[in-house]
Amino acid sequence: MSFSEILIDWYLGNKRDLPWRKTQNPYFVWLSEIILQQTQVKQGLPYYEVFIEQFPTIFDLAKAKEVKVLKLWQGLGYYSRARNLHASAKYVVEKLNGKFPQTYKSLLQLKGVGDYTASAIASICFNEATAVVDGNVYRVLSRYFGIDTPINSTQGIKAFKMLAQDVMDKNKPATFNQAIMEFGAIQCTPKNPKCDRCPFSSNCAALADNRVQKLPVKLKKQKVKKRYFNFLVINSKDKKTILEKREGKGIWENLYQFPLIETNAEINYAKFLPLVNNNEIIKGQAFELLRYNDMPITHKLSHQHLVTTFWVVNINKVDNGIPYNKVANYPVPILIDNFLKVFSF
Repeated sequence: MSFSEILIDWYLGNKRDLPWRKTQNPYFVWLSEIILQQTQVKQGLPYYEVFIEQFPTIFDLAKAKEVKVLKLWQGLGYYSRARNLHASAKYVVEKLNGKFPQTYKSLLQLKGVGDYTASAIASICFNEATAVVDGNVYRVLSRYFGIDTPINSTQGIKAFKMLAQDVMDKNKPATFNQAIMEFGAIQCTPKNPKCDRCPFSSNCAALADNRVQKLPVKLKKQKVKKRYFNFLVINSKDKKTILEKREGKGIWENLYQFPLIETNAEINYAKFLPLVNNNEIIKGQAFELLRYNDMPITHKLSHQHLVTTFWVVNINKVDNGIPYNKVANYPVPILIDNFLKVFSF
């Protein structure tokens, strides 16, 4: 049996029962693929079900307010995915009369859709023979063929795409693509792969050379940057607080947060007090400043660590404040959401 035949045979007997595998509706498949970028199935599945319930068609998603889309996305991270999802839905509805693109090349025109997502949708929904390459595919191919070219190098990206295209079953692109992704997700896993019961064990180069844990090879990530965040949790006597929308590019775009004072390093109470006193929110009012967490919370993002302290500011009143019972309506980063789950105004 060929590589693709063995793989598809394994898939048909081991695949997980997932809702997006029961449809060829490109809207549903696209939605699942965007949610599962940077997200494991067990975490993404509840979000998929909520989105399908709230937005059963692409027309429903297109006419939704961005704040609602971001709120439903809350906790998944990488919020640009949600913004791009919403923008692309509006594009399909407004520019394409609601008809989803049907080819790999036309799918690439959608915001947030790259090679992998376009290949997945084109093959699963429209039977186009274009191979998917994601982290799971890199791992399976690099181990089976014993390839140590870095998967995040220009050379590696091109080489693995060509290899995936070569070994795929051109007559069953949808099944093959789902099979190789599933194989990497539950069989040829990053840690503790099930080599003892792998259908490829007799021909796997990495297993033969005792290099399973060394493949795939990946170039080192850029150095992680530390940032120091100090959030002002306004607690007014008229039961209002302040949330501000993050504008511009960068982390958490269009999400809401407490007023932020970013410093160059961790700061103590004595040095922080004057910064609060000069903040425009205070406007000369008397206030009480309390440090909520004794030790900073380090919130880890892909390329930066946010060393965070929450400071409670007790004050008489604030302009344009948000009533406490309305705070839950705003989409916030998971860092803020976790704080709100334990803090009581």
